[in-house]
Amino acid sequence: MATRKSAAVKAPTTKLFVLDTNVLMHDPTSLYRFEEHDIFVPIMTLEELDNNKKGMSEVARNARQASRMMDEVVSTCEHHIEQGIPLEAPSRGQATGRLFLQTQAIDPSLPVGVPTAKADNQILAVIMFLCKQFPERHVILVSKDINMRIKARALDLEAQDYFNDKVLEDTDLLYTGMRELPADFWDTHGKDMTSWKEGGRTYYKVRGPLCADMFVNELVYQEGDKPLYTIVKQKDGMEVVLESLIDFTHQKNNVWGIVARNREQNFALNLLMNPDVDFVSLLGQAGTGKTLLTLAAGLTQILETKRYAEIIMTRVTVPVGEDIGFLPGTEEEKMAPWMGALEDNLDVLNGNVDEGGSYGGEWGRAATRDLIRTRIKVKSLNFMRGRTFINKFLIIDEAQNLTSKQMKTLITRAGPGTKVVCLGNIAQIDTPYLTEGSSGLTYVVDRFKGWTHSGHITLQRGERSRLADYAAEAL
Repeated sequence: MATRKSAAVKAPTTKLFVLDTNVLMHDPTSLYRFEEHDIFVPIMTLEELDNNKKGMSEVARNARQASRMMDEVVSTCEHHIEQGIPLEAPSRGQATGRLFLQTQAIDPSLPVGVPTAKADNQILAVIMFLCKQFPERHVILVSKDINMRIKARALDLEAQDYFNDKVLEDTDLLYTGMRELPADFWDTHGKDMTSWKEGGRTYYKVRGPLCADMFVNELVYQEGDKPLYTIVKQKDGMEVVLESLIDFTHQKNNVWGIVARNREQNFALNLLMNPDVDFVSLLGQAGTGKTLLTLAAGLTQILETKRYAEIIMTRVTVPVGEDIGFLPGTEEEKMAPWMGALEDNLDVLNGNVDEGGSYGGEWGRAATRDLIRTRIKVKSLNFMRGRTFINKFLIIDEAQNLTSKQMKTLITRAGPGTKVVCLGNIAQIDTPYLTEGSSGLTYVVDRFKGWTHSGHITLQRGERSRLADYAAEAL
């Protein structure tokens, strides 16, 4: 044992992280995410990986991937495994620490009353053993399981969440997609301004310190006697070109009978109707109009301007209450119960067409409904791998329940001429181990900001009803 201890003590400044199973199943590459620090994998973690490797779920796939990566690391070991396996070569320089595997039986020295048969408690016993064996080192449990971390702290052990998958520590810092200009903006930035008109739009080329912080396709506005609503069309260092927006709050610019009811909805429709923007993400609480605006924009560009062939809608099937079990029927029929939001919004859009009176009576309404339904396909996430969508309007609803890996799988399905729209509310995450900071929706909003062909808006005001608005605030 002396050899192992001396190997571990080689650098007392480095920490020893003990990995819980859920960390490896959440992110199989976590072995390489601890930089210069050492990692310890208890035998119970390997047992739980083995128990979860069967099946076609995301968890099972990740368990198999974690096992493969560990096998890759262990196979590079040329000396005694007890001395730790260097991670520098298999991680290609990402990690410089060592991987330690539990190579001896550890007698669980847990307090009386703590069941020793439970896997979590056996991992805690390993940490207690390591703390005694290496008193000069920081031994820290890394777990996605909150209760596991609470138990560890109750036993006076250090415990941390796995932070590497977090895009942001504070979601209040998440990019909103819009920026209000200060009252003195034109005094400080309007000195060498040039302005021109082109294709019915007004353009302003401005230069100044505030321009350096702007992103391409960020919506920039200024309220007042003469309100200004623009989008950043180009950016070059401290110089930007602002383009005026189409006013979708006016009935003459209605989208499938829908007009924007507030500033953010106007911004959202400008992004949804812009053919140069291939990726749009809309965040907002219930009732802000995310699905309605997106469907209206999609139907207009499919049935009127013929820009896209059809709408493809998908969402994560995570129930709010108890699951109702297996559902009979085809893929579309199985997805129908999850698509209540789609049905509700189509009723509103059909109602808007009827009010216009342009489709003539009950027969006309029925024909319009049938035409709309032939252009909307509902697909399950489970069958997305390997597909390519060409000239489609792809809507990913409830995107906050997706992991960053699932989000990548979905968005990379987009072929030529396809527009992808992600909708969600990061305050309503139902997937275990996902938080506001690590949600796939937060991930894409952060990674896509500033790209020439993407746009994002956080919708603020609910427009569903006065009852829904009051409930959102008071309950």
